[in-house]
Amino acid sequence: MSEETPRPEFSDAGLLRLAAAVRDTGYRFVTPTPATIARVNARPGAEWARGLRDVFGWSRPFRPGLVPAEIEALMREAGVLAAHPGGGRSLVRISSLGNALFLHSAYPTIAADAVFFGPDTYRFASAILAHRPEGAVCRAVDIGCGAGPGAVLVAQLHPGAEVWGADISPAALRLTRANAALAGVRVQAVESNLLGGIDGAFDLIVANPPYLVDPGARIYRHGGGPLGAGLSLAILATALERLAPGGTLLLYTGAAVVNGSDPFHDAAKARLAGAEASWTYREIDPDVFGEELEADAYAEADRIAAVLLTVTKGRQNA
Repeated sequence: MSEETPRPEFSDAGLLRLAAAVRDTGYRFVTPTPATIARVNARPGAEWARGLRDVFGWSRPFRPGLVPAEIEALMREAGVLAAHPGGGRSLVRISSLGNALFLHSAYPTIAADAVFFGPDTYRFASAILAHRPEGAVCRAVDIGCGAGPGAVLVAQLHPGAEVWGADISPAALRLTRANAALAGVRVQAVESNLLGGIDGAFDLIVANPPYLVDPGARIYRHGGGPLGAGLSLAILATALERLAPGGTLLLYTGAAVVNGSDPFHDAAKARLAGAEASWTYREIDPDVFGEELEADAYAEADRIAAVLLTVTKGRQNA
């Protein structure tokens, strides 16, 4: 979505019908970084879409007649067809994750309420898939669920579990509901800040929060604090209060490394000191969003790493 384009109220049922129709064409698209999308879309001949992957993946405008009439009608029904000089464009993207498809915001994600999906999502999903809980997962929540990939994946892995998707963004929750329905799983998508208004303990808490310093404080991007770790630390504190005995937090986030040190790791370690919990911390990717190092907030940073903090309540590290 662009900030210049009016953002209509999306129809959940319309979104579901649209995504299902696109899925039925055999559509697949793995979403890369915004920098990669910009580079690919800048190539000669990429100004206009030539197929559905260009429309719903690369977010390119399309000329009349390119999109099948049924799908164009569903785009109108869902409120995601925007005018473009000489044609139209989609206000949503559709991305593959495993065998599932997920709706999320179109490129460029510059609007304050944009819902992001990209390489971080794939790494987050891999962390969830790799997790082997010691006990049954009866109740789980994805804090800051965005388009819902974490919550949907947890619901698929733990059939019968009560799974919540919590976010402060109504736009994100609308997409979560549509994506859960598309995947055929039940997710309770609720507006909540750090589990506010949601009662009870959880066997599994997953989170992929924003972790950058964004001057515009956009919801999907801004993590708070001097280096973007504020929300991640708040999620850790919330999880320590709301995990059931034996329950686990999987927190996939980013950490700015400054002069060889990791302030987020140090802050998390201090928060976990004395807690009845065991934990591990590892870098998944040592260098992500390198372009951010040009910003003033990262003037002293060496790099930004993608990290996974795993905390299990009820045990302590040896």
